[in-house]
Amino acid sequence: MANIGSGSLLIAFIVAVFTACAGFGAATWKSVPLYKSAKRGSVVLFLFISTSILALIYLLITRDFSIKYVASYTSKSLPLFYTISAVWAGQAGSLLFWAWLISFFTIIVLRTNRGKEQQQLAYIVGILASVAVFFIMLLVFATNPFARMSTPPQDGMGMNPMLINPGMVFHPPTLYLGYVGFTIPFAFAIAALLTGRLDARWIKTTRRWTIMSWIFLTIGNLFGAYWAYVELGWGGYWAWDPVENAGILPWLTGTAFLHSVMIQEKRGMLKVWNIVLIIVTFALTIFGTFITRSGIISSVHSFGVSNLGPFFIAFLAVLLVFSFLLLFYRRTALRSSHQLDSFISKESTFLYNNLLLAGLAFAIFWGTIFPIISEAVRGVKITVGPPFFNQVAVPIGLALLLLTGVCSLISWRKATVHNLLRRFITPLIVAALSFVLFLIIGLRSFYAIISLTLSTFVLTTILIEFFNGARTRAIMRSEHVLLALWRLVLHNKRRYGGYIIHIGVIMVFVGITGSTAFKKEIVATIKPGDSISIANYKLKYEDIAANQRKDYQAITARLSIKRNDKIVAELLPQKRFYQGKEVTTEVDIFKSLREDLYVILADYDQSKKATFKVLYNPLVSWLWYGGFMMILGGLIAIGPDRRKPRKKTRNPRAAASFVSEELAVPRHDEIYG
Repeated sequence: MANIGSGSLLIAFIVAVFTACAGFGAATWKSVPLYKSAKRGSVVLFLFISTSILALIYLLITRDFSIKYVASYTSKSLPLFYTISAVWAGQAGSLLFWAWLISFFTIIVLRTNRGKEQQQLAYIVGILASVAVFFIMLLVFATNPFARMSTPPQDGMGMNPMLINPGMVFHPPTLYLGYVGFTIPFAFAIAALLTGRLDARWIKTTRRWTIMSWIFLTIGNLFGAYWAYVELGWGGYWAWDPVENAGILPWLTGTAFLHSVMIQEKRGMLKVWNIVLIIVTFALTIFGTFITRSGIISSVHSFGVSNLGPFFIAFLAVLLVFSFLLLFYRRTALRSSHQLDSFISKESTFLYNNLLLAGLAFAIFWGTIFPIISEAVRGVKITVGPPFFNQVAVPIGLALLLLTGVCSLISWRKATVHNLLRRFITPLIVAALSFVLFLIIGLRSFYAIISLTLSTFVLTTILIEFFNGARTRAIMRSEHVLLALWRLVLHNKRRYGGYIIHIGVIMVFVGITGSTAFKKEIVATIKPGDSISIANYKLKYEDIAANQRKDYQAITARLSIKRNDKIVAELLPQKRFYQGKEVTTEVDIFKSLREDLYVILADYDQSKKATFKVLYNPLVSWLWYGGFMMILGGLIAIGPDRRKPRKKTRNPRAAASFVSEELAVPRHDEIYG
């Protein structure tokens, strides 16, 4: 089976090279036979890559320890669920998964764009095949997943105990789906530059690909944060680790791209900027892959030192030089159709949003690569820690939150002072009242008060949009207001899906604010029968015991948890000692919508005295639920809008009184469908 997998990879490399050449040749010479060859090559490439990845899965399931990759990431005792996930647990397997995804997505692109302009599709196939050539080349010549061992061991090394967690099963593939997904809009953008067809068609064609990729990046980062929270035993979920940063960077620029393309679709503006954004976003996905696999930056998430760094740097250099030279060549054809009419308009808020997102991405990128630069220049690696990232991210994040609310209500082109006052008076009053309330209840953290006040302001603006749209439709269509709200969303999924995403963003801000500004922490060494008090909780230490498992010995402490003198839970934090001498800390958490009680068994002795680290994390669950809300909004936005013929209204004069002349409120086609 290893020979089949390795041979399939070699054939796939040859086919990928042929497909890339055939695609570019078909586009250059407008050759129908070459175009058909490129399409067939894409199918054959997918089949051989699929054969290779299926061969690897078979070798993992059968525990063929003569294969170095299998011996490195599985063992006889590893459950089947995690054995299959070992496909992306290591460097070679994850690159194979990357190559398989790009071949699969190429097939989908060809099937969903049948009948469209042949030259552009030929370029797209050539670009996607070229990316596949790079990854398959790494697999064939640098890190073959089917390499054999001279002396096969009796058992494999098994998976890192910290990776034996559902979060790490789903985190890598969802992140890869986002990374690879952004290859599609990048390919369409480069094809548009090559053909000179630089209107908004490539943006509309790839809108769902872009949103889908953004959704998967959101899911991947969410799973990664949750894994860090429950598995690493430090009580946090984001440490500005280089690999964490590599995952958030394309998410930030992808978010900016999703906002800025609306301006090109509506007003024919920011054409150059949109191409730059998608080039940078795709480059950042390659950068994220490079950071994880090169070992050039130390990280708990990385695969260690490898020889792949120079390959990724060379690929990134070629990618950026080619893309920006092509963009420079087409710069004249990318002139905007309109100019910015006013600094107080929806276009301007989108522009400010883009500048802030790009600025935040650049700051995170610079902080991530600065240790490499400092070591190369001065010979000393200077670590950039969380304080730097927090000082940059917090004010920019709050500014972005404010713009989220302003953009919801402001109109296109130019907003008058009168209309601004009329539309913003209610959200401002609600925000002011919430600000006073936060002071009254005793909040004193400046950033926390600002964050919660802005969250209230933005939520109010979004609820007003839903309310106005639903009420207007209910009157015009003689529908119940809840039915009108449902159909309003169905008839304009992109707009209202975006609002739901923004509600998720608000929840994430509330979760981050609560879990950072109001968290409490206590470390205590106690004996059985003693108690620890934190916030409104009392933790009684009952006992500690050792249990022998198949792969490890578990030292488990038992604590009863009281809240307001009522027992609400029993927590069992552990220390695990694995046969390979690895030691892990398994935390236990009492979770609620309001707060988490996070308990760590830090140490113990033979007399059963134990040291516990207890963290009180208010509102941290809002972060996870907010992430799910963002995903839900993205799934709604990716769907097609339902359009039905307009029905006559029963009371058009009454309805008209609720329809604002502002372009920010729902249009008639959004309300009627």
